[in-house]
Amino acid sequence: MQKKIFVVDDDDKIRQLLQIYLEKNNYQVVSAADGESFLAQFNKIGKDISLVILDIMLPGMDGFAVCQSLRKISEVPIIMLTANAEETDLVVGLELGADDYIAKPFSPRELLARIKAIHRRLVDDRKPLNRLRYFYFKDFIVDRVERLLIDERGDMVKLSGGDFQLLQLFLENPGEVLSRDRISEQIRGRESGPTERYLDVQISRLRQRLGDDGKTPLLIKTMRGSGYVFATEVTTSDDSR
Repeated sequence: MQKKIFVVDDDDKIRQLLQIYLEKNNYQVVSAADGESFLAQFNKIGKDISLVILDIMLPGMDGFAVCQSLRKISEVPIIMLTANAEETDLVVGLELGADDYIAKPFSPRELLARIKAIHRRLVDDRKPLNRLRYFYFKDFIVDRVERLLIDERGDMVKLSGGDFQLLQLFLENPGEVLSRDRISEQIRGRESGPTERYLDVQISRLRQRLGDDGKTPLLIKTMRGSGYVFATEVTTSDDSR
């Protein structure tokens, strides 16, 4: 069954290019030129959409506002398109729940690789593996089914796809040094580029969620020249405590 992708961009040429390219690669494509019409259409057909490609620079509602509105009604994966390589765009997009981003101008082949990586991740998440539902570490619980991070007060945070994948990778490999390339391969389907800031931003965000001081982290430690290690005991259970 063909997956359906929604492209939101006010550039007619980009919409047409992506429609032709993605349809050649066995996807169905629907599109919109602005955020308001996208949200109106998504409310009708959202259950059939497997991924959204969302430009940041849209007329009227910008991509950030659209992403924020979409996250109130759906967990559909979002890849954001940005003409600005500034780290602030990346940070804001991830904070609002985007799963990945790609800077303009981009290669359709690279975008296709990102799409496939996200779809593979979703399939892996749904496999009936012999995994227990809850992780316990320090003062936290992670519910892998609901993708919730629960602190000692019982406060819950719903984790986005990228945040959940990163935390789950650490929780499944406590005490093991994970290289940047391995982490990037697991959560994005490809190795990390030498100048990319995506992983740095995600690590920083995850540390903040865990109250882990970025200067002297106790949970996610940086191993200079090697990668990162999750430096605490982790247990699992099918029972919530």
